[in-house]
Amino acid sequence: MTDDPTLFRVLLYAGTVLAIAALLVTLSWLLGQRHRERATTEPYESGIAPTGSPRVPFDVGFYLVGLLFVIFDLEAAFLFAWAVAARRLGWAGYAGALVFVAILVVGLIYEWRQGALDFGPPGRRLAPAARDGG
Repeated sequence: MTDDPTLFRVLLYAGTVLAIAALLVTLSWLLGQRHRERATTEPYESGIAPTGSPRVPFDVGFYLVGLLFVIFDLEAAFLFAWAVAARRLGWAGYAGALVFVAILVVGLIYEWRQGALDFGPPGRRLAPAARDGG
């Protein structure tokens, strides 16, 4: 083994962290309460007693909206980072940001044309032929 003091410090730190975590888990197990009442195992959320099955099917559109939110939220994070360094990046950085936004706009238009953003009642949604203009 080398005589590197940094490696020794890292290993000492990692060992100390693991020892403290093991100690806390063990103390919690030893000193924690153990009771089995009926109310302990029942789900309870937001002050409302559960009714019915938790396995309620959701429309796939909700997942799609969540995915779109994540995509465009990441877009905002990238653009904020670009805005911080905009002066240093110069015109090349500006052109890169424009290409990035243009690709995302094309993706949004595609999602819109495919009907991913239509969440009205079934009678009020546009049929694919009506969306395409023919």
